[in-house]
Amino acid sequence: MAWFRSSCNVASLAVRRIRSPPGVMYQMEGRIFPSKHRYFHATVCTSKGQPSPVPQSVPLSRLSDSFLDGTSSVYLEELQRAWEADPTSVDESWDIFFRNFTGQPPTASGVSGQTIQESMRLLLLVRAYQVNGHMKANLDPLSLEQREIPAELDPAVNGFAEADLDREFFIGVWRMSGFLSNNRPVQTLRSILTRLEQAYCGSIGYEYMHIDDREKCNWLRERIETPTQLQHNTERRLVILDRLIWSTQFENFLATKMKTAKRFGLEGGETLIPGMKQMFDRAADLGVESIIVGMPHRGRLNVLGNVFRKPLRKIFSEFDKKSKPVEEVGLYTGTGDVKYHLGTSYDRPTRGGKHIHLSLVANPSHLEAVDPVVIGKTRAKQYYSNDVERTRNMGVLIHGDGSFAGQGVVYETLHLSALPNYTTDGTIHVVVNNQVAFTTDPRSGRSSQYCTDAAKALNAPIFHVNGDDMDAVAHVCELAAEWRQTFHSDVVVDIVCYRRFGHNEIDEPFFTQPKMYKVIQKHPSSLEIYKTKLLESGEVTKEDIDRMQKKVDAILNEEFLNSKSYVQNKRDWLSAYWQGFKSPEQLSVIQNTGVNPDVLKAVGKAITVLPDNFKPHKSVKRVYEERARMIETGEGLDWAMGEALAFATLLVEGNHVRLSGQDVERGTFSHRHAMVHDQETGNKYCPLAHVMEDQNEEKFTVSNSSLSEFGVLGFELGYSMENPDALVLWEAQFGDFSNGAQVIFDQFLSSGEAKWLRQSGLVVLLPHGYDGQGPEHSSARLERFLQMSDDDPYVIPEMDPTLRNQIQKCNWQVVNVTTPANYFHVLRRQVHRDFRKPLIVMSPKNLLRYKFCKSNLSEFDDVQGHPGFDKQGTRFKRLIKDQNDHSEVEKGIRRLILCSGKIYYELDEERKRVEVNDIAICRVEQLCPFPYDLIRRELHRYPNAEVVWCQEEPMNMGAYSYIAPRLCTTLKALGRGSMEDIKYVGRVPSAATATGFLQVHQNEQAEILQRAMQPEPVKYPY
Repeated sequence: MAWFRSSCNVASLAVRRIRSPPGVMYQMEGRIFPSKHRYFHATVCTSKGQPSPVPQSVPLSRLSDSFLDGTSSVYLEELQRAWEADPTSVDESWDIFFRNFTGQPPTASGVSGQTIQESMRLLLLVRAYQVNGHMKANLDPLSLEQREIPAELDPAVNGFAEADLDREFFIGVWRMSGFLSNNRPVQTLRSILTRLEQAYCGSIGYEYMHIDDREKCNWLRERIETPTQLQHNTERRLVILDRLIWSTQFENFLATKMKTAKRFGLEGGETLIPGMKQMFDRAADLGVESIIVGMPHRGRLNVLGNVFRKPLRKIFSEFDKKSKPVEEVGLYTGTGDVKYHLGTSYDRPTRGGKHIHLSLVANPSHLEAVDPVVIGKTRAKQYYSNDVERTRNMGVLIHGDGSFAGQGVVYETLHLSALPNYTTDGTIHVVVNNQVAFTTDPRSGRSSQYCTDAAKALNAPIFHVNGDDMDAVAHVCELAAEWRQTFHSDVVVDIVCYRRFGHNEIDEPFFTQPKMYKVIQKHPSSLEIYKTKLLESGEVTKEDIDRMQKKVDAILNEEFLNSKSYVQNKRDWLSAYWQGFKSPEQLSVIQNTGVNPDVLKAVGKAITVLPDNFKPHKSVKRVYEERARMIETGEGLDWAMGEALAFATLLVEGNHVRLSGQDVERGTFSHRHAMVHDQETGNKYCPLAHVMEDQNEEKFTVSNSSLSEFGVLGFELGYSMENPDALVLWEAQFGDFSNGAQVIFDQFLSSGEAKWLRQSGLVVLLPHGYDGQGPEHSSARLERFLQMSDDDPYVIPEMDPTLRNQIQKCNWQVVNVTTPANYFHVLRRQVHRDFRKPLIVMSPKNLLRYKFCKSNLSEFDDVQGHPGFDKQGTRFKRLIKDQNDHSEVEKGIRRLILCSGKIYYELDEERKRVEVNDIAICRVEQLCPFPYDLIRRELHRYPNAEVVWCQEEPMNMGAYSYIAPRLCTTLKALGRGSMEDIKYVGRVPSAATATGFLQVHQNEQAEILQRAMQPEPVKYPY
């Protein structure tokens, strides 16, 4: 109904006039205080001394749709006609209502003198509680927050006096649920106010009236406005008590045994643990089989021990400074991480007799960075388990109050929730609201009333709850699970609690929050409060509680003793290696990536054909006709065709392929056209989604993303971690923009395997290249990815073709590929090996259509004797030698230029232009890990050549800083010189990545080419 969706504060003067009795003017003071009656607030009323007009009967047909929509009016008119024919044919309450409106005296005691104005004021009062009741709710367990109670919650403001409390009023509205249901609508004002206070102003504050869906609001009203919403039976309360005891005593035990250790305990928010367990149990009852959880460090150990059942002895042993994994042959232990960042997985039995798989994703200290990773992993689980309805796999994110309001990735993640190729059909968000962020008060940490206000943008309901009210916490956690399973959308639980100690246990909170911590020192724990409540109700005895606590203490002490002798034979926090996949310590055989020519032809034809009745744009039609010609002739395959063949061949081999990012369907540079649009109907067609008959519609997924780097890259990383049998790619619109996701690169992608033993084969495509487009459209910051690489620049690893595991021991791969065929092979290489490593690709821009950047189909196949076939077969070429058919030793070559990326083609053209025959140019296609063996081969080939590294980027950027020490190590091993024998040709050091002036760019580029081809030796360093 339009009236119910409008804001209560809009047109306040008109609303006041409706609420106010005639002739009464209200002057509101700056603050609202309770008067002698708990429903009424301090409101000053001034009469104008005018007599009140006598209410007049109004025909129902003239009732305004401002609070009754058309359907309601028709219904009422039908009721009125039935009543006029026979007053006994309608409910007694309706009989009383119609007699009031027609001016007839009531037949019995009941509604007396209710006018249309009073009905409207009563509806406004009810709506005021539904909209703003949370502002009056008892949410702060410390009672420190001073909040102004909205005037709309005062009955006097709505025109009612204390004399009206025992009058009966009609309050029903057609097609409304909960309090406004038209079923037996007559109630006294006192009972109306009592139920409103109980429903909206207790320990739970509900925010849901911003949701523009009647069905959802009615569903919530039915559960919120029922008088018995928080009634739990004794058996259930004893279970909750046991869980709260475990949560509390776990923290107390750690505080006693590990007094000086950082553990980021949950003291002050212990009700989170029973709440999570109730949520998970309820979710399992509703069909959830797997829950993926992401959370910060506060309370993580408690969650690991009490929710995920990580053995307590293992947790306790991690506090031992001498504890470390025992070295085992073939076991990769990595560098590890602190105990409150670790993840785990567990199959947990529920109280309903079911089992639910729980996964806690490892995360860094960067708050909220794990959010999109969890959502991506959840989406992947839904795909691989064929969870089409998305009801069996669910994500749960636990947040802090400061980070939920302050970290932009929270909104980036929320923003993915309803996007077709990113949705998981609902995530449950739980905010552990300490009411302080490290040392920052809420008034300094956010501009909104609540830390959760960002979720309103998604029409997500928000349940604020007093963290000291255990029953209320359990109720909203269960309600959140029910909402998610019913409406398949996000929901937020805001547990308003406190932090009993500082940011960590050795931090001094009195420095910055002295008033708060004076209160906290005297405040009882939530366990003490709940024990008192159950003792007073007689549901449990003191002996029962003592017995439960002693049992928990005994188990904790026993586990602590066992932790002294516990030996970590492996990383217990690792969920599992992927079946059959190798760790960096286990040798993986290098495999070929060429494809049978018949398969290439078949898939090539399949992905170049559009439906007969499909009308693409004429330019796109030409693109597909040209691609069909490439397959037919086997010549001139461009970059987009090489990529499409890689995707298609992986699909027919049974792998999943997913490509996402900004504008990836067409491609930033209009080269891909993976999704074709009918110019007349607007329908879309994706050839790669039809490579095979009856192909699963998600088997190949290409999807434009929201304008987000951090959130979307995190999502794709999580997606890639779920199953190795997939090629998952994220493409930046321009490589320059990838630094918007720097946290994902730094904390997850580059170091995740070392810290958490989690492999990922994610491919990151970063358009890179200097073509005069300015400082923000030239560089993908290649140097940063190389700087984060962990291969030792001073040690040449084992490079034997059959024993080489150099890539396995490196944290990731960085390539700058120059041919469509090599791009094809590097993509297929990601899947055709029994380990996974992230792949960073400096993808081209102007090479996409460059006339010489082409490959023949024979370079993609596995036929011996074809151009791509070497001693081992057809595979990715880490280095492409000079194309002038040089022999194994060329003593007449005076200069060996090593380069990477598109600068090669410019150097080659310049070499031809100036007709130089004594300069060799080799392309380093794989920069990291460094191809020592192939560089050594080329140095042997050109024994008399000076060695030059040539790049487009400034000297302090690009690959130079990474290449130079490794090239020096190779030179020393061959006795060819030192660092001074490595010459540099490129741009001079610069603060900006590139110039913004096209002419300057062209001059710089020309100078690079001239110096590379100059007849005299290149000076060191340049």
